[in-house]
Amino acid sequence: MIVAIDMGNTNAVIGCMEGEKLIFTSHISTDRSKTVDEYALLFKGIFEMNHIDPKTLDGGIISSVVPMLRPVLRDAVKMLTGKKPLLIGAGVKTGLNIKIDNPAQLGGDLVVAAVAACAKYPRPIVIFDMGTATTASVIDQNGSYLGGMIIPGLRVAVDALSARASQLPLNISLEAPEHLIGTNTIDCMRSGAIYGNAAMIDGIIDRVEEELGAPVTAVATGNLVSLVTPYCERRIHEEPDLLLRGLGLLYEKNCHKGSGAASREVES
Repeated sequence: MIVAIDMGNTNAVIGCMEGEKLIFTSHISTDRSKTVDEYALLFKGIFEMNHIDPKTLDGGIISSVVPMLRPVLRDAVKMLTGKKPLLIGAGVKTGLNIKIDNPAQLGGDLVVAAVAACAKYPRPIVIFDMGTATTASVIDQNGSYLGGMIIPGLRVAVDALSARASQLPLNISLEAPEHLIGTNTIDCMRSGAIYGNAAMIDGIIDRVEEELGAPVTAVATGNLVSLVTPYCERRIHEEPDLLLRGLGLLYEKNCHKGSGAASREVES
């Protein structure tokens, strides 16, 4: 059994995996001010809550889009498990042919999601990850990572709109109104956010298919995906645990099975 951690800009998910089986998942807020000891205590509580003894784990793997937290998370996991986790970064074997201008710029979370999606779904694939930003990643028929898009996240966009428009309310809840055509300010904002993002996803899929000249499989993950995909007209495969499953696959690919721990550490 291993521990897998995906640290995003706003939220993080931690889980334990035994082969392809996900034993548990837990979601926490990303906190750049926390120390190694504080993260170790937080993880210890999560393990205890799920009846896992961290000393029995075979190893761990971490993906973080917050560079300053990579050594913090690494040391916190090592403190609890006694084993140095694998960090997703340059040098990690992924099986992907990354064709962007500078492969070193590709976020670890996008790599992890692409690995998981390619293992489960037919290519070509477009992957949407809806969090602080909404990202779209395009994988071609041959398994090459062609590139994608970075779009302001749903929550970020709504908050920015409220901050820049003096007559719009702040901190509205994100939920779809009963009708597409809003009849009050808050419902109009909700409709624009939810239906607007759904239409954007549909439109991106259409345009990716046009550029590739082939139908694509659409996969979506992220903490905001369940708010939007029910209103998409295209078929979207929701995968809330896509990143953890991708981390599990990368651990198996990069660490000798049964060795007891990650034999090396790779950083960006």
